[in-house]
Amino acid sequence: MLLELSIKNLAVIKQAKISFQKGLNILTGETGAGKSILIDALGLLTGARGSTEYIRYGEKKSEIEGLFEIEENHPVLPLLLELGIEVFEDDLLILRREITSAGKSICRINGQLVPMAVLKEIGPWLVHMHGQHDHQLLMHADRHLSWLDAFAGRELAQVKKDYQKFYNEYQTVQAEYEKLSQNEKYLAQRQDMLSFQLQEISEANLQLHEDEELNAEKIRLSNSERLFKGIDDAYQALTAEHASLDWAGLALSHLETVSTYDEKIGEMAGALETAFYQIEDLARSLRAYREQTEFEPHRLEHIETRLAEIKRLQRKYGKDIEEILEYASAIEEELEMIENREQKLEELMKKRHELAQDLALEAMELSRRRQQTAGELAGKIEAQLKDLQMEKVRFSIEVKMVEDEDGLEVSGQKVRVNDQGVDHVEFLISANPGEPLRPVAKIASGGELSRIMLGMKTILADVEPVETFIFDEVDTGVSGRAAQAIAEKLVAISKQKQILCITHLPQMACMADAHYLISKTATDSETQTKVQLLGSQERTCELARLLGGVEVTDTTRKHAEEMLSLAEQVKGKIRQKTAITVG
Repeated sequence: MLLELSIKNLAVIKQAKISFQKGLNILTGETGAGKSILIDALGLLTGARGSTEYIRYGEKKSEIEGLFEIEENHPVLPLLLELGIEVFEDDLLILRREITSAGKSICRINGQLVPMAVLKEIGPWLVHMHGQHDHQLLMHADRHLSWLDAFAGRELAQVKKDYQKFYNEYQTVQAEYEKLSQNEKYLAQRQDMLSFQLQEISEANLQLHEDEELNAEKIRLSNSERLFKGIDDAYQALTAEHASLDWAGLALSHLETVSTYDEKIGEMAGALETAFYQIEDLARSLRAYREQTEFEPHRLEHIETRLAEIKRLQRKYGKDIEEILEYASAIEEELEMIENREQKLEELMKKRHELAQDLALEAMELSRRRQQTAGELAGKIEAQLKDLQMEKVRFSIEVKMVEDEDGLEVSGQKVRVNDQGVDHVEFLISANPGEPLRPVAKIASGGELSRIMLGMKTILADVEPVETFIFDEVDTGVSGRAAQAIAEKLVAISKQKQILCITHLPQMACMADAHYLISKTATDSETQTKVQLLGSQERTCELARLLGGVEVTDTTRKHAEEMLSLAEQVKGKIRQKTAITVG
C-alpha cells in the first residue's frame, strides 16, 4: 500500500507531500490544476520513461519518493532478495527517483542505487495503473487472451509453461529443417565457402594467447640492445671491483668480527648475510640473462609476419583467437550437417513430427483449460456489468482456433500456432435484447468500454497481489446512474485494495474515504500546484463546486451535504455486503 508520496520540482509542482489512506482516495480539482501530474509521478517512480521536460522550469532536477508498506509474503520480496536489497523490519519500502537537467535518472530502493530497469520490474508489483485511455485496450483482441490467462491463474500458467517448452523445441527443429532444406545451389556455395574458411583457420594452426606471447617477445627483440646494456650495467654495478657486492661482503666481514660482543649486532650481521646472498643470486641471474640476450632480426621479422597473419584472421572471423577458434568449431558442425544433409533432414523430419504431436496435445490441453475458464470469466464480467447499469447486456468470450495451411495439425485441422498456443480469444457483447453477440471492439461505446474495463479490474483484483490501484478518470464517457454504479464498484474494490482515483464527477467524489483537492495558484513570477487533504467543511465546498461549477450557492452546498450523507449510507451497505461475501 502507498503510504506517502513526496514530489519536488516536477512540472508545476514545486513541493508536495501526500499521505494516502486505506480505502478510496479521491483526487479532484479544476482542469489543468495538475491532477495527472500525480499519476505521472507514480509512473516515473515505478519505471516509466522520464525526460528533462518533467523538471520544473528554472530547477536542476526533479525528485520523487514513495513510501510503500508491503505484506509479509508479498511477491516483490523474492525479487528484492535476488537483487540484494534489504527490506526494513517494519515491512516498509522506499522508492526514489531523480531526473536531472542532464537527462540522467538516478533510482534508489531503500537507499540502494539500482538501474531503472529494476524499478520497471518491481513497479507493477506495487501499483496497478488504469489511465484515461486504458479502456481502449479492449479494442485490441490480442490483449483479451492475456486477461483470460491472468484470470485462470497458476494452473493454466503451468500448462502454458509446459506448452511453451515444446513450442520452443519445435521452433528450433523447424528452423534447422528450413535452413537445411534450402536449394542445393545455395548449399553447395555455402559448403565451398565454409570449407575454404575452415581450411584457412586450420592451416594457421592458431594457439590460444599466442598473439599476446608474440607481442611480448616482439617488444623484447625490438629493444634487445637497450635490454643488453641495462642488464650489463646492472651486473657491473653489483660485481665489478669495488662494486656493491664487494662493499656488502666487506661490511659483513666487519660485523662478523664484532658480533660476539652484542646480540643485536649478530642479528644485523645475519640480515646482511641474507641480503648478500640474495644480491649474489641476483647477479648470477643477470649474467645468465645477459648471455642469453641475442640480436635476432630474422626472429623479429617472423614474429611480425605471424602477428599480421593473426590480425588478418581476426578481421575476418573474430575479435581474438578464442573467438576465431569458436567460429571454426561452429562452421565445422555446419559443414558436417551439409555433408550429411539427406540423413540429417530425415532425422529432423522425424523429430519435428514427434514434437508436433506432443505440441498438439499440449495445445489442446491449453485450449481446453481456456474454454473452461472463458465461461467462468464471461459470467463474472456479465454480473459486474449488470452492477454497472448494463442490465440487459450479454457477455461472452470466444475461444477458437484459426485455420492456417502452414500451421500445426490439431485434431485433424491445420491451425495457426504461436508461443501463446493455438487460440484466438475475443470478447463478445450484446448490449440490447435480441441483438447477436459481436466483438466488443466493433460495437461498444466509450462509456461501455470504461465499464467493461472496470469490471475486468474488479475481477482481477481478487487474483492480483498488487495493493494499490490507480484510476485516472475511469468515469470518462459516463454520467448519472452509471457514474453512481462505477463509484459503488470502486468502493467495493477499496475494501480489498487501496484505490487512488482522479475524477470530475460528484457521484464519485462523495464516496471518498479520503478526499484531496489539487489546486493551482499563479503569481507574476511562478505557478504552483498544491495538494490538500480536505476536512468535512472543505469537502462539502469542493463537492458543491463539482455540482454547480465555480460559484458555490446555498443550493449546491445543501445538495452536496445530502450527497455525502447518502454516500455514507451506501458505503455502509457495501461494506456489510463485502464482509458477508468475504466471510
